Amino acid sequence: MEKYWKIVVDSYTGYWNYLVNEVAYPGWHNYFWWLVGLSLFVWLLEIIVPWRKGQSIVRKDFWLDGFYMFFNFFLFSLIGYNAISNIGVNAFNDFLALFGITNVVAINVQSWPFWAQLLTMFIIADFIQWNIHRLLHRIPWMWEFHKVHHSVEEMGFAAHLRFHWMETIIYKVIQYIPLAMIGFSLQDFFVIHIIAVAIGHLNHSNLNITYGPFKYLLNNPAMHIWHHAKKLPNQYGVNYGISLSVWDYIFGTAYIPKSGRDEKLGFEGDEKFPKTFWQQIIYPLFKQKT
Repeated sequence: MEKYWKIVVDSYTGYWNYLVNEVAYPGWHNYFWWLVGLSLFVWLLEIIVPWRKGQSIVRKDFWLDGFYMFFNFFLFSLIGYNAISNIGVNAFNDFLALFGITNVVAINVQSWPFWAQLLTMFIIADFIQWNIHRLLHRIPWMWEFHKVHHSVEEMGFAAHLRFHWMETIIYKVIQYIPLAMIGFSLQDFFVIHIIAVAIGHLNHSNLNITYGPFKYLLNNPAMHIWHHAKKLPNQYGVNYGISLSVWDYIFGTAYIPKSGRDEKLGFEGDEKFPKTFWQQIIYPLFKQKT
Protein backbone atom coordinates (compact mmCIF):
# COMPACT_ATOMS: atom_id res chain seq x y z
CA MET A 1 0.00 0.00 0.00
CA GLU A 2 2.86 2.38 0.73
CA LYS A 3 4.06 1.97 -2.86
CA TYR A 4 0.68 2.92 -4.29
CA TRP A 5 0.24 5.83 -1.90
CA LYS A 6 3.57 7.17 -3.13
CA ILE A 7 2.38 6.77 -6.71
CA VAL A 8 -0.71 8.86 -5.91
CA VAL A 9 1.32 11.63 -4.25
CA ASP A 10 3.95 11.64 -6.99
CA SER A 11 1.22 11.68 -9.66
CA TYR A 12 -0.44 14.79 -8.27
CA THR A 13 2.75 16.71 -7.57
CA GLY A 14 4.33 15.57 -10.83
CA TYR A 15 1.34 16.51 -12.96
CA TRP A 16 0.95 19.87 -11.23
CA ASN A 17 4.60 20.70 -11.94
CA TYR A 18 4.15 19.50 -15.53
CA LEU A 19 1.08 21.68 -16.01
CA VAL A 20 2.77 24.78 -14.59
CA ASN A 21 5.77 24.23 -16.88
CA GLU A 22 3.49 23.67 -19.87
CA VAL A 23 1.77 27.02 -19.37
CA ALA A 24 4.82 29.02 -18.27
CA TYR A 25 7.45 27.77 -20.72
CA PRO A 26 6.33 27.45 -24.37
CA GLY A 27 8.42 25.09 -26.48
CA TRP A 28 8.37 22.62 -29.37
CA HIS A 29 7.50 19.74 -27.03
CA ASN A 30 4.94 21.78 -25.09
CA TYR A 31 1.51 20.25 -25.64
CA PHE A 32 -0.47 23.11 -24.05
CA TRP A 33 0.79 25.70 -26.52
CA TRP A 34 0.53 23.29 -29.45
CA LEU A 35 -3.16 22.93 -28.61
CA VAL A 36 -3.61 26.70 -28.32
CA GLY A 37 -1.69 27.34 -31.55
CA LEU A 38 -3.57 24.70 -33.58
CA SER A 39 -6.91 25.94 -32.23
CA LEU A 40 -6.21 29.57 -33.14
CA PHE A 41 -4.94 28.55 -36.60
CA VAL A 42 -8.03 26.50 -37.49
CA TRP A 43 -10.35 29.15 -36.00
CA LEU A 44 -8.65 31.77 -38.19
CA LEU A 45 -9.28 29.60 -41.26
CA GLU A 46 -12.94 29.29 -40.23
CA ILE A 47 -13.17 33.08 -40.09
CA ILE A 48 -11.44 33.63 -43.45
CA VAL A 49 -13.02 30.83 -45.54
CA PRO A 50 -16.09 29.49 -43.66
CA TRP A 51 -18.08 26.64 -45.22
CA ARG A 52 -21.34 27.74 -43.55
CA LYS A 53 -21.10 31.48 -44.12
CA GLY A 54 -24.13 32.26 -41.99
CA GLN A 55 -22.63 30.59 -38.92
CA SER A 56 -21.37 33.02 -36.28
CA ILE A 57 -17.61 33.30 -35.71
CA VAL A 58 -18.35 32.64 -32.04
CA ARG A 59 -20.80 29.85 -32.79
CA LYS A 60 -23.32 28.29 -30.44
CA ASP A 61 -21.59 26.65 -27.43
CA PHE A 62 -18.19 27.97 -28.56
CA TRP A 63 -17.10 28.74 -24.98
CA LEU A 64 -18.55 25.49 -23.64
CA ASP A 65 -16.50 23.50 -26.14
CA GLY A 66 -13.43 25.60 -25.34
CA PHE A 67 -13.78 24.66 -21.68
CA TYR A 68 -14.18 20.99 -22.63
CA MET A 69 -10.86 21.22 -24.52
CA PHE A 70 -8.89 22.28 -21.48
CA PHE A 71 -10.86 20.16 -19.02
CA ASN A 72 -10.43 16.90 -20.94
CA PHE A 73 -6.74 17.38 -21.74
CA PHE A 74 -5.51 19.07 -18.57
CA LEU A 75 -7.91 19.54 -15.64
CA PHE A 76 -9.25 15.98 -15.73
CA SER A 77 -5.73 14.60 -15.29
CA LEU A 78 -5.10 17.03 -12.45
CA ILE A 79 -8.34 16.06 -10.69
CA GLY A 80 -7.48 12.38 -10.61
CA TYR A 81 -7.05 10.65 -13.95
CA ASN A 82 -3.24 10.84 -13.92
CA ALA A 83 -3.03 9.23 -10.48
CA ILE A 84 -5.63 6.56 -11.27
CA SER A 85 -3.99 5.63 -14.58
CA ASN A 86 -0.54 5.40 -12.96
CA ILE A 87 -1.95 3.10 -10.27
CA GLY A 88 -3.67 1.01 -12.94
CA VAL A 89 -0.49 0.58 -14.98
CA ASN A 90 1.56 -0.36 -11.91
CA ALA A 91 -1.11 -2.76 -10.65
CA PHE A 92 -1.26 -4.41 -14.09
CA ASN A 93 2.54 -4.79 -14.21
CA ASP A 94 2.57 -6.20 -10.65
CA PHE A 95 -0.10 -8.70 -11.70
CA LEU A 96 1.97 -9.82 -14.69
CA ALA A 97 5.04 -10.10 -12.44
CA LEU A 98 3.22 -12.78 -10.44
CA PHE A 99 3.54 -14.97 -13.53
CA GLY A 100 7.13 -13.94 -14.21
CA ILE A 101 6.23 -11.51 -16.98
CA THR A 102 8.28 -8.34 -16.68
CA ASN A 103 8.04 -7.00 -20.22
CA VAL A 104 4.93 -6.99 -22.41
CA VAL A 105 6.73 -5.69 -25.50
CA ALA A 106 6.16 -8.26 -28.25
CA ILE A 107 7.45 -6.21 -31.17
CA ASN A 108 10.48 -4.01 -30.63
CA VAL A 109 10.42 -1.29 -33.28
CA GLN A 110 13.23 0.85 -31.86
CA SER A 111 15.63 -0.40 -34.53
CA TRP A 112 13.28 0.73 -37.31
CA PRO A 113 13.73 4.09 -39.12
CA PHE A 114 11.91 6.87 -37.28
CA TRP A 115 9.46 7.47 -40.15
CA ALA A 116 8.53 3.75 -40.16
CA GLN A 117 7.91 3.79 -36.39
CA LEU A 118 5.79 6.91 -36.74
CA LEU A 119 3.72 5.57 -39.64
CA THR A 120 3.17 2.17 -38.01
CA MET A 121 2.14 3.76 -34.72
CA PHE A 122 -0.24 6.14 -36.48
CA ILE A 123 -1.98 3.40 -38.46
CA ILE A 124 -2.28 0.92 -35.58
CA ALA A 125 -3.49 3.52 -33.07
CA ASP A 126 -6.05 4.91 -35.52
CA PHE A 127 -7.45 1.46 -36.37
CA ILE A 128 -7.86 0.66 -32.67
CA GLN A 129 -9.58 4.00 -32.10
CA TRP A 130 -11.87 3.43 -35.11
CA ASN A 131 -13.06 0.18 -33.54
CA ILE A 132 -13.54 1.80 -30.14
CA HIS A 133 -15.55 4.57 -31.79
CA ARG A 134 -17.85 1.94 -33.30
CA LEU A 135 -18.33 0.44 -29.84
CA LEU A 136 -19.31 3.85 -28.46
CA HIS A 137 -22.21 3.86 -30.93
CA ARG A 138 -23.22 0.23 -30.64
CA ILE A 139 -23.04 -0.54 -26.91
CA PRO A 140 -25.94 1.23 -25.13
CA TRP A 141 -24.13 2.26 -21.93
CA MET A 142 -21.18 3.59 -23.95
CA TRP A 143 -23.52 5.52 -26.22
CA GLU A 144 -24.97 7.38 -23.22
CA PHE A 145 -21.52 8.86 -22.57
CA HIS A 146 -20.83 9.46 -26.28
CA LYS A 147 -24.03 11.49 -26.57
CA VAL A 148 -22.15 14.40 -25.01
CA HIS A 149 -20.01 14.65 -28.14
CA HIS A 150 -23.03 14.34 -30.40
CA SER A 151 -24.93 17.10 -28.59
CA VAL A 152 -23.01 19.60 -30.76
CA GLU A 153 -25.50 21.66 -32.78
CA GLU A 154 -23.04 23.74 -34.82
CA MET A 155 -19.70 22.37 -35.94
CA GLY A 156 -16.45 24.17 -35.21
CA PHE A 157 -12.89 23.14 -34.35
CA ALA A 158 -13.49 23.05 -30.56
CA ALA A 159 -16.38 20.57 -30.97
CA HIS A 160 -13.60 18.04 -31.53
CA LEU A 161 -12.87 17.91 -27.80
CA ARG A 162 -16.39 18.09 -26.40
CA PHE A 163 -16.64 14.60 -24.94
CA HIS A 164 -17.36 12.97 -21.59
CA TRP A 165 -14.33 12.14 -19.44
CA MET A 166 -15.46 8.50 -19.41
CA GLU A 167 -14.46 8.26 -23.07
CA THR A 168 -10.85 8.95 -22.09
CA ILE A 169 -10.95 5.96 -19.75
CA ILE A 170 -12.64 3.72 -22.33
CA TYR A 171 -10.13 4.57 -25.07
CA LYS A 172 -7.05 4.28 -22.83
CA VAL A 173 -8.09 0.98 -21.23
CA ILE A 174 -8.90 -0.77 -24.51
CA GLN A 175 -5.86 0.42 -26.43
CA TYR A 176 -3.32 0.14 -23.58
CA ILE A 177 -2.32 -3.52 -24.03
CA PRO A 178 -2.03 -3.62 -27.86
CA LEU A 179 0.00 -0.40 -27.92
CA ALA A 180 2.11 -1.43 -24.92
CA MET A 181 3.07 -4.62 -26.77
CA ILE A 182 4.83 -2.50 -29.39
CA GLY A 183 7.98 -0.74 -28.22
CA PHE A 184 7.21 2.84 -29.23
CA SER A 185 8.91 5.75 -27.45
CA LEU A 186 7.15 8.64 -25.68
CA GLN A 187 8.40 10.97 -28.40
CA ASP A 188 6.44 8.90 -30.92
CA PHE A 189 3.28 9.25 -28.85
CA PHE A 190 3.69 13.04 -28.70
CA VAL A 191 4.16 13.46 -32.45
CA ILE A 192 1.24 11.14 -33.26
CA HIS A 193 -1.00 12.94 -30.79
CA ILE A 194 -0.27 16.38 -32.24
CA ILE A 195 -1.02 15.08 -35.75
CA ALA A 196 -4.29 13.50 -34.54
CA VAL A 197 -5.37 16.72 -32.78
CA ALA A 198 -4.70 18.77 -35.93
CA ILE A 199 -6.73 16.38 -38.11
CA GLY A 200 -9.50 16.21 -35.48
CA HIS A 201 -9.74 20.01 -35.31
CA LEU A 202 -10.07 20.18 -39.10
CA ASN A 203 -12.66 17.37 -39.21
CA HIS A 204 -14.95 19.28 -36.87
CA SER A 205 -14.25 22.71 -38.34
CA ASN A 206 -16.46 25.02 -40.38
CA LEU A 207 -14.27 24.38 -43.44
CA ASN A 208 -15.03 22.73 -46.77
CA ILE A 209 -12.08 20.35 -47.06
CA THR A 210 -12.15 17.02 -48.90
CA TYR A 211 -8.44 16.48 -49.78
CA GLY A 212 -9.38 15.45 -53.34
CA PRO A 213 -8.39 11.82 -54.09
CA PHE A 214 -6.93 11.55 -50.57
CA LYS A 215 -10.47 11.69 -49.16
CA TYR A 216 -10.40 7.88 -49.28
CA LEU A 217 -7.44 7.96 -46.93
CA LEU A 218 -7.94 10.95 -44.63
CA ASN A 219 -11.03 11.88 -42.65
CA ASN A 220 -12.33 15.35 -43.53
CA PRO A 221 -15.06 17.88 -42.60
CA ALA A 222 -17.25 16.99 -45.61
CA MET A 223 -17.26 13.35 -44.46
CA HIS A 224 -17.36 13.84 -40.71
CA ILE A 225 -20.35 16.19 -40.83
CA TRP A 226 -22.43 13.13 -41.73
CA HIS A 227 -21.21 11.33 -38.63
CA HIS A 228 -22.88 14.11 -36.62
CA ALA A 229 -26.02 14.32 -38.80
CA LYS A 230 -29.31 13.88 -36.98
CA LYS A 231 -30.85 11.80 -39.77
CA LEU A 232 -28.78 8.70 -40.52
CA PRO A 233 -29.30 5.56 -42.66
CA ASN A 234 -29.12 3.29 -39.59
CA GLN A 235 -29.32 3.47 -35.81
CA TYR A 236 -25.58 3.02 -35.19
CA GLY A 237 -24.25 5.81 -37.34
CA VAL A 238 -21.67 6.09 -40.12
CA ASN A 239 -18.19 7.49 -40.84
CA TYR A 240 -16.43 6.41 -37.63
CA GLY A 241 -12.99 7.52 -38.83
CA ILE A 242 -10.82 9.40 -36.36
CA SER A 243 -7.87 10.51 -38.51
CA LEU A 244 -8.16 8.01 -41.37
CA SER A 245 -11.28 7.49 -43.51
CA VAL A 246 -9.91 4.36 -45.16
CA TRP A 247 -11.37 2.03 -42.50
CA ASP A 248 -14.90 3.23 -43.30
CA TYR A 249 -14.39 2.56 -47.00
CA ILE A 250 -12.87 -0.86 -46.32
CA PHE A 251 -15.58 -2.00 -43.89
CA GLY A 252 -18.56 -0.40 -45.61
CA THR A 253 -19.46 2.32 -43.11
CA ALA A 254 -18.64 5.30 -45.36
CA TYR A 255 -21.63 7.52 -46.13
CA ILE A 256 -21.62 10.83 -48.05
CA PRO A 257 -24.93 11.02 -49.97
CA LYS A 258 -24.61 14.76 -50.77
CA SER A 259 -23.12 17.94 -49.35
CA GLY A 260 -23.81 17.99 -45.61
CA ARG A 261 -23.09 21.69 -45.21
CA ASP A 262 -26.56 22.58 -43.90
CA GLU A 263 -27.45 19.20 -42.41
CA LYS A 264 -29.13 19.33 -38.99
CA LEU A 265 -26.82 17.89 -36.32
CA GLY A 266 -27.46 15.93 -33.13
CA PHE A 267 -29.43 12.81 -32.23
CA GLU A 268 -33.06 11.90 -31.66
CA GLY A 269 -34.29 13.44 -28.42
CA ASP A 270 -31.34 15.84 -28.09
CA GLU A 271 -33.71 18.72 -27.34
CA LYS A 272 -34.02 17.24 -23.84
CA PHE A 273 -30.27 16.79 -23.42
CA PRO A 274 -28.62 19.05 -20.78
CA LYS A 275 -27.00 22.25 -22.03
CA THR A 276 -24.39 23.04 -19.36
CA PHE A 277 -21.05 21.36 -18.68
CA TRP A 278 -21.82 19.92 -15.25
CA GLN A 279 -25.28 18.74 -16.29
CA GLN A 280 -23.81 16.98 -19.32
CA ILE A 281 -21.10 15.35 -17.21
CA ILE A 282 -23.57 14.08 -14.62
CA TYR A 283 -26.40 13.09 -16.98
CA PRO A 284 -24.93 9.80 -18.35
CA LEU A 285 -24.08 8.59 -14.84
CA PHE A 286 -27.67 8.96 -13.67
CA LYS A 287 -29.02 7.73 -16.99
CA GLN A 288 -27.18 4.42 -16.48
CA LYS A 289 -29.02 3.89 -13.17
CA THR A 290 -32.42 4.47 -14.74
